[in-house]
Amino acid sequence: MTTTAQESAGAAGRTAARETDRGPRPPEAESRVRRHELAAFLRSRRERIAPEQVGLPRGRRRRTPGLRREEVAQLSAVGVTWYTWLEQARDIQVSVQVLDALARALLLDPTERAHLFRLAGAVDPTPATDCPSVTPALRALMEQFEPYPACIQNSRYDILAHNRTYGLLLCDLDAVPPEDRNCMVLSFTHAEWRSSIVHLEETQRLMAARFRATMAGHLAEPAWKMLLKRLRAESPEFLEAWERYEVVAHRGKRKEFLNRYVGRVSVDHTDLWLGPESGPRMVTYAPADEVSRERLERLHAIALERGATSPG
Repeated sequence: MTTTAQESAGAAGRTAARETDRGPRPPEAESRVRRHELAAFLRSRRERIAPEQVGLPRGRRRRTPGLRREEVAQLSAVGVTWYTWLEQARDIQVSVQVLDALARALLLDPTERAHLFRLAGAVDPTPATDCPSVTPALRALMEQFEPYPACIQNSRYDILAHNRTYGLLLCDLDAVPPEDRNCMVLSFTHAEWRSSIVHLEETQRLMAARFRATMAGHLAEPAWKMLLKRLRAESPEFLEAWERYEVVAHRGKRKEFLNRYVGRVSVDHTDLWLGPESGPRMVTYAPADEVSRERLERLHAIALERGATSPG
């Protein structure tokens, strides 16, 4: 090796040594802290669950507080070794599907579930039943729109909140599981919701085009990819509309619904955006004629009556 090469190599070595002395770069350090926090959180949640809570026998020789690692792996349908690595803070990638399975297996409440996804640096694909962007003031405003239907949606069409009239407009929305309260999913897979839309084929094509236009800003986000995968797998109508590659912007539109309680109603759809970007919005349906106004008022009365007679 020449003197110049030796000097270069020595300089590089000294630089590397100095970098090593300084410790890992901030992103690496943050990632390591997150992994250890995630590992500790998983252990703490595992140890608090009695086997009986998840349908497992306790046995006589159980020394581990709560569940064993292999039991969590079994309940989550993941490998024991892989789950062990998670609790050892190994540097491994965790998919949103696995995080969802772990959240269910460990009986996490909504706050704990959100914490799990934050520690893993992932976006929860399941719309939350309690969205922090839906403030009490927004809920009050949405309810003041009654007797007319209104809801709050995000850009992915998840229904984050709704008033009582909207809850009975296309189906009994309160009976729909929270993870299925998405207008795309309902419009393409829910029988009663679909039957309530008078111009279904036109509506589906328009929604697919809006979804494609909006998704351009979220192509790498797991929640969006999972929703797209679900729609493609469960709805031939969506797949056909999606393959058209049409895009349209959000705009107000007159819509017609066939409600099972009050019959046909015609409404004017308006999006009231809640921020400077096309994110959360309040969707309102104002009656387009006098007959529709009377029928929406009747539907609101039915919703109030159902609420008064429901248990609890």
